[in-house]
Amino acid sequence: MERRQHERTSRSIRVEMTHPGIGTIVGFTTDISDGGAQVVIDNQPNPPVGTVVDVLFRKVVGPINSEPVKMRVVRQFRNIVGLTFAV
Repeated sequence: MERRQHERTSRSIRVEMTHPGIGTIVGFTTDISDGGAQVVIDNQPNPPVGTVVDVLFRKVVGPINSEPVKMRVVRQFRNIVGLTFAV
């Protein structure tokens, strides 16, 4: 049974997650939707579930969003984290 509220789109976008206690973590989306994103992180620790991070999505030539958006880590498995937009 499908429980997702938003349709996912497979897309690789550079993600920069920043948190004052953790610093900046860089990853790439495997998919993204109106509700959040799944991000692969290589060679860096995952932020803990429940952590709210400031996220910038970047293209090769610049940012997709000029101001960071707040996202919450809702799950993690190995080097993959699930993020949802925080309100």
